[in-house]
Amino acid sequence: MSEKKWDVYVYGDVNADIIIPGVEKLPAPGQEELVSSMETYVGGGAALFTLGIGKLGLHPVFQGAVGDDCYGHMIRETFERAGVDTELLVTGKDERTGISLSFTNAHDRSFLTYRGTNADLSMDRVKIEKAGRARHIHVTGYEGEECHDSYARLLRRVKRETGATVSFDVGWDPTGSWSSRIYELFPWIDVLFMNETEAEHYGKTDSPEEAAVRFARECGQTVIKLGKKGSLAVKDGVVYHRPSYRVEAVDTTGAGDSFNAGYIYGFLKGEAVEKCLQYGNICGAFSVSAHGGNTGFPEEKELLRFAKGRENEKVKSEQL
Repeated sequence: MSEKKWDVYVYGDVNADIIIPGVEKLPAPGQEELVSSMETYVGGGAALFTLGIGKLGLHPVFQGAVGDDCYGHMIRETFERAGVDTELLVTGKDERTGISLSFTNAHDRSFLTYRGTNADLSMDRVKIEKAGRARHIHVTGYEGEECHDSYARLLRRVKRETGATVSFDVGWDPTGSWSSRIYELFPWIDVLFMNETEAEHYGKTDSPEEAAVRFARECGQTVIKLGKKGSLAVKDGVVYHRPSYRVEAVDTTGAGDSFNAGYIYGFLKGEAVEKCLQYGNICGAFSVSAHGGNTGFPEEKELLRFAKGRENEKVKSEQL
């Protein structure tokens, strides 16, 4: 793949996350409450995945948009520090950078979000000639029937025109329909990511494993994120389970995107499924150990050192 300019191409959402921890209740009208801190980080699932890939020593490029404002400048600088190519990151003149206020406490999170430059995201905006200069393409943001056709057009073109491998992280379906048309996309996907709730909804099953087995008959491999229970993957008729790592969770923002970055790092390095699951679990665990979706994410040397110290871990696998 020496002719490829980038390791990974990503198109999608990027915004400023303003994290406000320790919020048990919002102020009543006309009142003011004091908080211990407010911190600003890069947010957005596609952006957090891309930052993780960059921190792990690969060379990603991100296509998206920010405003010509302080948050847009912060995002561009953060990308560049992490080794992300910003050639395709557009600075819009008519919209401001998206912002998400995250109110967190020990039990839950709630958000207020201004979409800004993310308002007109569409897979039809992907620059396929640019995407084809990467050896792998990561696709996010699928929300069911409403955007299905644009994703189908993109994936079809990617497979026909680029020769790149594809990972696909399924998002929540806000319509609640969980259409079976998603199966139409699977033949074009090399690595399919879901969380357990999404898997059960789309698979119409009682367990994420049963759904993953069904999905993996149509795509290259299926990977299910199980939160505290770890993760599982199905490839070539084998089911793999890997437990999570125990850490003190400070902020779960971006945990799934961090897992995806760790898994795809292993995938692009040619590692076995068991090792990819381990890398994903490690990156997810590191991520939740600090506020912000990417602050706690490990660099490559940290990931490999942590993984090496746990080489004797047993991985559960089962031939179907």
